[in-house]
Amino acid sequence: MSAELVTSQNLSNSVGSALEISLRGVDELLPRDEWVRKLQRSEATGTPLRIKLGLDPTAPDIHIGHTVVLNKMRQLQDLGHTVIFLIGDFTTTIGDPSGRNSTRPPLTREQIEANAQTYYRQASLVLDPAKTEIRYNSEWSDPLGARGMIQLAAKYTVARMMERVDFAKRFKAGQSISVHEFLYPLMQGYDSVALKSDLELGGTDQKFNLLVGRHLQAEYGQEPQCILTMPLLEGLDGVEKMSKSKNNYIGVTEAPNAMFAKVLSISDTLMWRWYTLLSFKSIADIVALKAEVEAGRNPKDAKVALAKEITARFHSAAAAEAAEQDFINRSKGGVPDEIPEVSLTGAPLGIAQLLKQAGLATSMSEGNRLIDGGGVRVDSSVVADKGLKLEAGVYVVQVGKRKFARVTLA
Repeated sequence: MSAELVTSQNLSNSVGSALEISLRGVDELLPRDEWVRKLQRSEATGTPLRIKLGLDPTAPDIHIGHTVVLNKMRQLQDLGHTVIFLIGDFTTTIGDPSGRNSTRPPLTREQIEANAQTYYRQASLVLDPAKTEIRYNSEWSDPLGARGMIQLAAKYTVARMMERVDFAKRFKAGQSISVHEFLYPLMQGYDSVALKSDLELGGTDQKFNLLVGRHLQAEYGQEPQCILTMPLLEGLDGVEKMSKSKNNYIGVTEAPNAMFAKVLSISDTLMWRWYTLLSFKSIADIVALKAEVEAGRNPKDAKVALAKEITARFHSAAAAEAAEQDFINRSKGGVPDEIPEVSLTGAPLGIAQLLKQAGLATSMSEGNRLIDGGGVRVDSSVVADKGLKLEAGVYVVQVGKRKFARVTLA
């Protein structure tokens, strides 16, 4: 939001600043005027707002695409508001139908519990654990029982449920919609009732569910929550949304060197979108950095800064510095500080066989192809002869730019 618009609404500096932070990188903030009134009331009373984010533990790990909405939570947390990290251990048993063209198979309780164990630990790499309220929606959903579920279902119509885009598409295409799928947005909405949420965050694919929460809060006599949706982050390819299934992701538990290198692999254009959605730098700082690049500064400088910031967040500043140095070493053809140690027997050993046994190639045929392509080095020298045999000794073997092993051959 521009400074002119903030001024025209006669907002205090703190409320105007909070609104700008709220709007940074968002897809939608609805209704904006209600959110302004909530901010003003919070400032006047000194009472923090209750801000909710629910995540279903459908997988054991999260990637940095998931942290886009966590970053927004952290920004609002730093303003002094109460953030509630809700683990959907109950709703996961139903299965979120958002964006689905078929019924989602529900996970077992054992799978849910195993996944939930890592969720909050990983989310705490972004959120301040000391200021985060962690809840599980089974707390109020399990006690609801059959009678309570029927009473809840009576507060929403089938006609409104069928306004949901994915349900409408499936119905028109003659694809099945199970009755239990209608329960998911109802139970997510009931979470907002149980938590007395002032604001609920989610991805753009969650908008329908978030609006159900507003409706149900009004039905239960509460002030309806506002909703804030964040865009889905494009992955390393800059095209598809970040996803493990598309192999275009960066896991928050990946090794520092891999994380740093992956950030540097994104395009110069995508870099600025990642800055907006992932960086904790101020918008003013990002605008100034972009202006420097447009004026002639090497965009790689900005990308390195982003890579170091993200790596430091999930590891440490020291790990980020080491990852940068490792990348420099690799770029110069140097050897990283830490590489796998492999012990082999059978000297003299053919180079293709060595690559296979050391785990640097999946087969001797692949090893030979790598040699033909000039992608294999032994002690920094390119291997040109597929018939090379190595005698007993210690060798640093490199395949491509990133695969290394220190091989002790006996």
